[in-house]
Amino acid sequence: MMPQLRHKAFPQGYNSMRKAVHRYAMDAILHTLEQPDGLLNSEGFLNDPRAWSETVAATLARLDGLPELTHDHWVIIRALREHYHRFGTAPPAFSHLCNKSRLGRHCVDRLFGREREAWRIAGLPDPGEEAKTYM
Repeated sequence: MMPQLRHKAFPQGYNSMRKAVHRYAMDAILHTLEQPDGLLNSEGFLNDPRAWSETVAATLARLDGLPELTHDHWVIIRALREHYHRFGTAPPAFSHLCNKSRLGRHCVDRLFGREREAWRIAGLPDPGEEAKTYM
């Protein structure tokens, strides 16, 4: 068994340091998101989808009042991103992603509240007015 790495600033060890760094990164992203010329447009979608990262997704989820993203959240986020990068659009039915992932037909609503929030947290671009009416 390897010895626990320690530093005088983090006497509790590496995991304590990792959590502190993650919390600092989340706070920095949250501060940037809240700026008028920040990462988000007026409807909460990323201005530049290339700025998306898992940390940005976790921060967006926190802004939406979601608890920590679980494995099931990440399955749907990755499926949405894959579908978008493959076809350039939202899936015709989000329930198809849920069924394909074996998470139950209404998993997006259960996990994210609404399809729109899942799309936003996945860091995908504003889908346009027509698509948003269906989300």
